[in-house]
Amino acid sequence: MQYALWRGTRVFATALVIVLAGAVIALGMGGLAHASSGRARSAAARPNITVQTWGTVNGQTVHLYTLTNAHRMKVRISDYGGVVQSIYAADRRGRVRNVALGFPNLSGYVNDFQNQPWPAAGGSGDTYFGAIIGRYANRIANHQFTLNGVTYNLPGNNGTNNINTLHGGPNAFNTKVWAGATFRGTGAVGLQLTYTDPDGYNGFPGAVTTVVTYTLTNSNALRIHYRATTSKPTVVNFTNHTYFNLAGEGSGDVYGQLLRINASRYTPINANLIPTGALVPVARTPFDFRRLKPIGRDIRRGVQQLLIAHGYDHNWVLNGSGLRLAAFAEDPASGRTLTTSTDQPGVQLYSSNFLVGDLVGPSGRTYRQTDGFTLETQHFPNSPNQPNFPSTVLNPGQVFNSTTIYKLGVAR
Repeated sequence: MQYALWRGTRVFATALVIVLAGAVIALGMGGLAHASSGRARSAAARPNITVQTWGTVNGQTVHLYTLTNAHRMKVRISDYGGVVQSIYAADRRGRVRNVALGFPNLSGYVNDFQNQPWPAAGGSGDTYFGAIIGRYANRIANHQFTLNGVTYNLPGNNGTNNINTLHGGPNAFNTKVWAGATFRGTGAVGLQLTYTDPDGYNGFPGAVTTVVTYTLTNSNALRIHYRATTSKPTVVNFTNHTYFNLAGEGSGDVYGQLLRINASRYTPINANLIPTGALVPVARTPFDFRRLKPIGRDIRRGVQQLLIAHGYDHNWVLNGSGLRLAAFAEDPASGRTLTTSTDQPGVQLYSSNFLVGDLVGPSGRTYRQTDGFTLETQHFPNSPNQPNFPSTVLNPGQVFNSTTIYKLGVAR
């Protein structure tokens, strides 16, 4: 695609030189004005990134960045929590809609993210809409882990009597104002966000510096790259918590949207949503998404795993290794598709089980259970306490690198 764009640009440029030369001879300055207008229209179709002030948090200025590509795909990202605030993509008829759940303004995220129990009594709690999650995504059992013979106690913020540490604990990566820097490349624009988590914050050892780079390409792909280093041995696990609804944010439930997950096994959970340690085949279970099926087809089956989580909130063990397909989703009505690729060992499908109608999105409509789904690429939950799971240990001198790609498309 990039080669085709480059080749087309080169041909166009050559033709423009010829036309421009003829215009100068035949029409003088009037021809030059016409050619300049053509160049302006061509430049307008290139990827672009803009920034605006979005408010303040604890005295820090927060920005909202708008990334746009040549095909009308638009992604808005804030340096508050690295939040993906919206993703605009076209359907098969060319109609553009936002397909990411979120809030219309900064205050919505601040009120939702900071100091909220999960789930809040009678409410949705901390949704983590669109945010960067760290330093450890997903759950750590009994809010502790042992590393190199030392036991680290963490704050509990999830499960019965707050027995788990969820998504790095309270006021973690999703509540921080990250340092932002924009860049432009060939057929792409991007935003680089940097944050250093202090040694001992929320009980985790080591000062961890994390760089998250969002890149929007002309192939309608949002690429997310994570890079991290540490000053002491620690554990890390990063993900993005965007809730997708391919029919459009605020359009209702996603029961009829189709999903395929490239996984033959999943990690079943206990009553506190902690993996038991087993890797269980998905065959003949509601967790079998090896072929496209509606997300809602089996979600109401009365099996214990679905009852525990109130739907899907489980980790799938991805087949293969390296950067490969993790999942594919499609909305039959609009034709929008979402292809997720990652180099991580797992992906968490969460069917927004704890949205209860107390939050309002940019569309002005409230969010209820199963109005979106997440595909959180990750290491497995509770890996620090499960020696048979892939390791999440990061040591000084090592560099953690990982890439996830969300690509929007259209089924014909």
